[in-house]
Amino acid sequence: MCLGIPGLVVGTVPGYAGQLALVDVEGARRRINVGMLDRPPAPGQWVLIHMGFAVEVVDAAAARAALSGLELMGQARPDRVRRRYRVEGVVQGVGFRPFVYATASALALAGSVANTPSGVVVEVEGAPDAVDELGRRLAAEPPPLAVVERIERTDLPASGGTGFRIDGSAAGGRSRTLASPDVATCPDCLAELRDPADRRYRHPFVTCTNCGPRFTIIGALPYDRATTTMAAFAMCGACRREYTDPGDRRFHAQPIGCHDCGPRLELVRPGAAPVHGDGALAAARDLLAGGGIVAVKGLGGYHLACDARDEHAVAELRRRKRRGGKPFAVMAADLDTAARLATVDEGGRALLAGVRRPIVLLDRAGAADRVAASVAPGSPDLGLMLPYTPLHVLLFGLDGDPPGPDALVMTSGNLSGEPIASDDAEALDRLAPLADAWLRHDRPIQVPCDDSVSRYVAGAELPVRRSRGYAPLPIALPFEVPPTLAVGADLKNACALAEGRYVWLSQHVGDMDDLATVDALTRTQHHLAELTGVAATQLAADAHPGYRSSAWAREHAAGRPVRLVQHHHAHIASVMGEHGLGPEEQVIGVAFDGTGYGTDGAVWGGEVLVAGYKSFRRAAHLAYVPLAGGDASVLRPYRMALAHLRAAGVPWDPDLPPVAACPDGERAVLGHQLQTGFGCVPTSSMGRLFDAVASLAGLRHTVDHEAEAATALEGRARAYTGAVEPYRFALTGDDPVRADPGPVLRAAVRDLRDGAPAGYLAARFHAGVAALVADLAEACRERTGLSVVALGGGVFQNALLLRAARDGLEARGFTVLRPRSLPPNDGGIALGQILVAAAG
Repeated sequence: MCLGIPGLVVGTVPGYAGQLALVDVEGARRRINVGMLDRPPAPGQWVLIHMGFAVEVVDAAAARAALSGLELMGQARPDRVRRRYRVEGVVQGVGFRPFVYATASALALAGSVANTPSGVVVEVEGAPDAVDELGRRLAAEPPPLAVVERIERTDLPASGGTGFRIDGSAAGGRSRTLASPDVATCPDCLAELRDPADRRYRHPFVTCTNCGPRFTIIGALPYDRATTTMAAFAMCGACRREYTDPGDRRFHAQPIGCHDCGPRLELVRPGAAPVHGDGALAAARDLLAGGGIVAVKGLGGYHLACDARDEHAVAELRRRKRRGGKPFAVMAADLDTAARLATVDEGGRALLAGVRRPIVLLDRAGAADRVAASVAPGSPDLGLMLPYTPLHVLLFGLDGDPPGPDALVMTSGNLSGEPIASDDAEALDRLAPLADAWLRHDRPIQVPCDDSVSRYVAGAELPVRRSRGYAPLPIALPFEVPPTLAVGADLKNACALAEGRYVWLSQHVGDMDDLATVDALTRTQHHLAELTGVAATQLAADAHPGYRSSAWAREHAAGRPVRLVQHHHAHIASVMGEHGLGPEEQVIGVAFDGTGYGTDGAVWGGEVLVAGYKSFRRAAHLAYVPLAGGDASVLRPYRMALAHLRAAGVPWDPDLPPVAACPDGERAVLGHQLQTGFGCVPTSSMGRLFDAVASLAGLRHTVDHEAEAATALEGRARAYTGAVEPYRFALTGDDPVRADPGPVLRAAVRDLRDGAPAGYLAARFHAGVAALVADLAEACRERTGLSVVALGGGVFQNALLLRAARDGLEARGFTVLRPRSLPPNDGGIALGQILVAAAG
């Protein structure tokens, strides 16, 4: 900006918005294009210049007032200030630079904005009030997808200059920011996708600054096209104009493309020529409608898709994938379809339709429509999601397309236990026994990333798996930590890197029972280090001596210390850290899960800890029973039921379901093991107690995936609508208190023999566990004076139990902390490992 002289044009530099110049008619005609004005400027009038064009005649008095404090004839005025803002957080790939450009221009500020490895740097000069206002808007009014974590302000000497520009990204230096996670297609792009008059009509990869792939295409920061998997796609002229126009919503949208410049779609089928473009989509829809199984390349990997209402197709997919009884996720064509398949409350609707688009666990009770029985056999919930890419929308079809399935199974493209397939050649090989065809595209996937899973419980989100749409958003830490790598646990593995006051958690990696998953952990850790710039000086791992994740930490330590963290202490520390508790604070921590290595060598899992970050004390636990044969008892809940019945003094009479379910020979061997202790380890696991009660109620005697029996038990409890009295545990001992489940087992056997339905037993058991949580917390408060309770561990994925435990605790005056940003299961444990390692 500059103050002009009548008859001359001073400072009108084409390409920079928001400049004002004082012109006469001839001056305007000579130096700027006045074709956009509804009337020509009169001598002595001011004209607003945008991109070198005169767009508006401005009242002279108002213009002079607006220019107060700005540059005069190219010289810096005394009342002009210059300031640098360094903005950290999720500020790349979210339209932050265009936002700064537009804001600075509207405030008549000169300067520049650029991406750097540490975030975004804004340098502005102009009137003091305008410079201050820009700083306020950076913090308070950023773009919708941005997360501003920190703004550093530095005053500089005024140096003059005109116009505002967007500079190229600065490379080098240590990275301290992350681009946005992948986000669902925005309404504007969806409108273009459906508009026959738009040049991106039916383009399977329509995207803009506000939506589309981010994390899964980024190789390094700063986030620019050259550092993404879009680098190989040369922009056509039309896309280049949008990309370079600050007024366009595709300004610096790195994944920008169109029908002319890609990416491009193809359908591959054994023994047939590839089909491209719209023909590939039509062929895929025909296959799905005819009962076929199609491998569909998404943002973070391949899905295996089939018609969710076709029992034959779903059962065949389950057989090929070796899925056992584990539920499949379902993608519904739209929200109305989802609402017919499950109960969608307000919280569930917000999760389903939000930009993150996780799989949402929703109650199937009372659903108007049904999917095939093999989709989620025996599960009270249905995992639903909505389309989150243009390709998904087109797969369901637009107006005028032949009708096809309105609900598709969308499960990870892998054999159970393996990482998701993301490379095209690898997918052709690995998925050959599973898929009839491959619907794929030529945009490479840099980072494999499974779908996230979540649910809405008691007024807040409860993550179950944190991955696409969430990772790798940073989480603020309650105190400074040294550069640390936490490797998580063996189930639901996710690693984390932290330094200073932030931690970056990876996407879901998987269960560490497969060499490919161990390799995936290595790749994930390297990529996270590349994006965050954290060079870990120590590692944190689970204290279990047999965990593969802990072995990985030792193998990759390279001389760095490896801090071992007790499993349940990490669970509670994770919840504390998520809620911002300070380094000296303590809580009553209730950690209920299936398995965790205890300090006495036993298998823990029903723990009440008095815990801070530095240390913990075991204040109470579920009484020990023998776990015979390790995984044999985990996969056969009837064995846990027999162990608990024996500990409770209940004979193994043949009328009891778990007794009948156990083969005679195995029952004799198991009885010997439990009597002698041979091949047994003591366990206090609450997860195994849930298994035992599920078997006693006749619901599940064998399982093929984690929490299958507990989920069936929860479903029956939720379905039971009558009033119940809680089963009561016996509290014995002093330090620690032992919660004996013997009275629970004996009462359940009486109910069973009285003819009570399984739902009644399940409801009484859930109420009893919730009452136990409150009773044990009360006992701890009497001894310690603490009144804050943190709930952690995979058992608290149980929506009914979490809600009942929270209500019971709050009724007694406790403050309840529950997971909200991270899963309560082992997928969120890496945060706790970092905090314990740093505090110890």
